[in-house]
Amino acid sequence: SQQHNRQQVNMLRQAVVRCSRAANQAPQKRNMAGGPFPNNLGVKKNKFIEEWNGRREITEKSFNASGKTVPWIIFLGVVFPYGVFSITKSELRKTGGRRYDDML
Repeated sequence: SQQHNRQQVNMLRQAVVRCSRAANQAPQKRNMAGGPFPNNLGVKKNKFIEEWNGRREITEKSFNASGKTVPWIIFLGVVFPYGVFSITKSELRKTGGRRYDDML
């Protein structure tokens, strides 16, 4: 029983030491763009690029399905791909392409 208690105390002590090491480590300082360029290179953030990048990350929150966007989504998601498929199919049929039978 005493040996079991010692093992538990030892395990707890190791866990505390491991956690305190992780908490004491300072976060790594990153340079601009996270690359090899030093901070004194004179690179400045472009506020328009930063705004665009931020909006790109939250597109699903800022997207509105309206009367203008729904037809474009249908066109680009259904009509255009089917048009490309049908043109490709007709070209393969005319030229006797070897993959025409695979498409059917």
